[in-house]
Amino acid sequence: MKPLTATVRLQLHSDFTLDDAVPLVPYFARLGISHVYASPILKARAGSRHGYDVVDPTQVNPELGGEPALQRLVAALRQHGMGLILDTVSNHMAVGGADNPWWQSLLAWGRRSPYAEFFDIQWHSSDPLLAGQLLLPFLGSDYGVALQNGELPLTFEPEQGLLQVAHYEHRFPICPLDYGRILAQSEHPQVQALAQHFTALHEAADPLADALPLQAELARRVRQGDNLDSALAAFDSRTEAGFKRLHLLLERQTYRLASWRTAADDINWRRFFDINELGGLRVERAVVFEATHAKLFELIERGLVDGLRIDHIDGLADPRQYCRKLRRRVDGLLARRPLQADVEHFPIYVEKILGAGEHLHRDWRTDGTTGYEFMNQVSLLQHDPAGEAPLTELWSTVSERPDFAEEVRQARHLVLNASLAGDCESVAQALLQVARDDLMTRDLTLGAIRRALQAVVEHYPVYRTYINACGRPDEDEIFFQQALAGARQSLAEADWPLLEHLERWLGGQPWRQLPPGRPRKHLRHACVRFQQLTAPSAAKAVEDTAFYRSGRLLSRNDVGFEAERFSAPPQAFHNEAQRRLRDFPDNLLATATHDHKRGEDCRARLAVLSELGPWLASRVEHWRELAAPLRQALGDGPAPSPADELLLFQTLLGSWPLDLDLHDATALARYAERLRQWQQKALREAKLRSSWSAPNEAYEQACATYVDGLLLAPENQQLRHALHEAAQRIACPGALNGLVQCLLRMTTPGVPDLYQGNEFWDLSLVDPDNRRPVDYAARRASLDDSLPLAELLMHWRDGRIKQALIARVLDCRQAHPDLFQRGAYLPLAVQGRHADKVLAFARLGEDAQAIVVVPRLPSALLGGASLPLIPAQNWDDTRVILPFALSPATCSGLFSSTAVSPSRELSLSTMLAEFPVNLLIQQS
Repeated sequence: MKPLTATVRLQLHSDFTLDDAVPLVPYFARLGISHVYASPILKARAGSRHGYDVVDPTQVNPELGGEPALQRLVAALRQHGMGLILDTVSNHMAVGGADNPWWQSLLAWGRRSPYAEFFDIQWHSSDPLLAGQLLLPFLGSDYGVALQNGELPLTFEPEQGLLQVAHYEHRFPICPLDYGRILAQSEHPQVQALAQHFTALHEAADPLADALPLQAELARRVRQGDNLDSALAAFDSRTEAGFKRLHLLLERQTYRLASWRTAADDINWRRFFDINELGGLRVERAVVFEATHAKLFELIERGLVDGLRIDHIDGLADPRQYCRKLRRRVDGLLARRPLQADVEHFPIYVEKILGAGEHLHRDWRTDGTTGYEFMNQVSLLQHDPAGEAPLTELWSTVSERPDFAEEVRQARHLVLNASLAGDCESVAQALLQVARDDLMTRDLTLGAIRRALQAVVEHYPVYRTYINACGRPDEDEIFFQQALAGARQSLAEADWPLLEHLERWLGGQPWRQLPPGRPRKHLRHACVRFQQLTAPSAAKAVEDTAFYRSGRLLSRNDVGFEAERFSAPPQAFHNEAQRRLRDFPDNLLATATHDHKRGEDCRARLAVLSELGPWLASRVEHWRELAAPLRQALGDGPAPSPADELLLFQTLLGSWPLDLDLHDATALARYAERLRQWQQKALREAKLRSSWSAPNEAYEQACATYVDGLLLAPENQQLRHALHEAAQRIACPGALNGLVQCLLRMTTPGVPDLYQGNEFWDLSLVDPDNRRPVDYAARRASLDDSLPLAELLMHWRDGRIKQALIARVLDCRQAHPDLFQRGAYLPLAVQGRHADKVLAFARLGEDAQAIVVVPRLPSALLGGASLPLIPAQNWDDTRVILPFALSPATCSGLFSSTAVSPSRELSLSTMLAEFPVNLLIQQS
């Protein structure tokens, strides 16, 4: 099998299955990909478009073709020496509905179920209505209303003999111990007799096992004609007697049905963020770890899987323990793999968003992250610091919104008191218990603890820290202290003593220092719950709220980005590359993912606006004047608001299709539909004038009408042309930025990860736009090594130029794997008139050296060029200083005609004369 040199991420679902990927393998091999990197393949909820809503981790998803299809894909990969990396979900499973057997068992049997400890549930609640019960916030209305309206009918499932309450797609099983109460209402003597056997389960030693033959017998009796109509009718809640019977029956269950709106405040089990349909797992328990990973371990042992990507690692109780345990288990399986599937090392990646100054802990024994931080590093490099002031002023003046840091704080406050209120209260209660365990703190009140806790979480600078039995790790201390300092600024002085207690409780006092017993258990529980609160609160506040409220420049608003930081010099990029080579040389390098807010080339194009701040400000004023007839005056303000209008203008500039014909009504309508879809999500995520929980239809419709009028109405032709011209102005330098981003991903330390279809230009918006079907036929047809360079440049808008760059560089990586995997990284000095517009570095190996040279901030140097190639004369005397002399006899560039002279200097006018970026390889 080839070494891991490049991956391609594929999003699998019923319309793009494992079998659909098989014929693409030869194309990926020709492109230079070593490993396919697939979205989750275990059985997910029917119709899932992403695979993260797993309902049965013990089998390969039948919708993807099942295990036979997996074997066919792996066989095709092996024919080309390629491997398979799988995405997997350790944090949660899909719940609700009726398709998760573990969840359904839990609902039926409660704490008797073998899966009772699989899910992260707080069975002991201070709420008398939830004592020993699981809150199920899946009803479309209040419980009493649903009951009264007959929206919770008692039904019988004949295949397995199950009695359950139905509510749309949900099925809430009745505990078999209560079947007797129902079947006693039947008019059939045989069914009534069976009721007595069910009642006797109360005295059985193993009621779960004894119930199965009884349920089978019930199903058989119904098939033979003993219907349950009269029994079920007795629980018809539309009648007075049935209402009472059904309510009393439901009160006996181990769950409490409730409106979906109760989840935020009353939820007593951990979810994935605030999604009721995704229940958190306690994978830190050995039995849960083995059960949820059994199929994956089997596939690894059989040689069908060659690497893992762990989704949402920060949701786990102890990420370090989990990763180290996973590494031990996987390494133990490698010796048992078939000879043809032998691998020296099995990579494990974690999906981890790193904050400013944060780095992945090395003692986790992983190979690195999935690469969000690299996206951020490239983005910072491509933003002009000169644009920060004018764009900040433009946004502030037009939107009248606060700065990004304050947007995040307000958003955290919102989610902590809304969608995550129950989770926050759970942590506060856990900390109150810690306080009660100590005589010196037992007078602290819940209210004071709650205020201090919220203030700390609101100012948390990272997703989470990693408190363990020894306390806070040294590398996390700075972040915790930053949160305390911010909280001190927010809180009244009377609450400052609480911060000192939180500092001690949350890792300042290691729980291992306490003697075994309840106080130690309470302290550990509070620390775990706290860390499982900060991560979702950050995600919901930053990614899913502030990114849609703040729009100084949207290219700086993406997953894993520090949006408050506008730009960074080349030296910052070099520093991170050297650190990555030292600590995680096989870290994935991504510039696009299934979770990004906008496509990689959309961001690269928008970054050009950082070079044109004053120009953009003047254009926005003009556009807003032209758009005045499109705006509507609603009772709660103009529609769209100035902020939402400016966000839309930026989105148009970034995503404007390269081939859009303003006279093509069909193409304009397709583009308008994509924008409306983005816009609705943006408005609801912002939670200012609309939201997912309370959609403002009037505002959303007014905004959608604005989009349609702008793009489709004849009377708005002047505005449409103005935006089209502006998009064309930044399209060429944006494409050059895209090629730079592409080359850096493939040549800096790490493993380049290509997102599906992105070998052509990617001007997509947030999902589902970035998950549209990929035209692989066009991509396969265009991959041609013989295409003249002039043709690629002349037709740069069709994307073939990007594909050719990828193919040629990945060929170099496969020809020199050691050079790019472990070769030293050496920043190169640049001198001359435009030295600040260049980034250059060398990779140094034993048998070869590579020199990478790319332009940055290219708008001024391009001038009005129609090609993404800076004219050679514009570079003037700019040159790269080399630590060694090049030999023309042993040196080759991406394109063979690149002239190399035996010198320790490389002239940019020569190096980048024929192609926008370049890579030289010199054999030793």
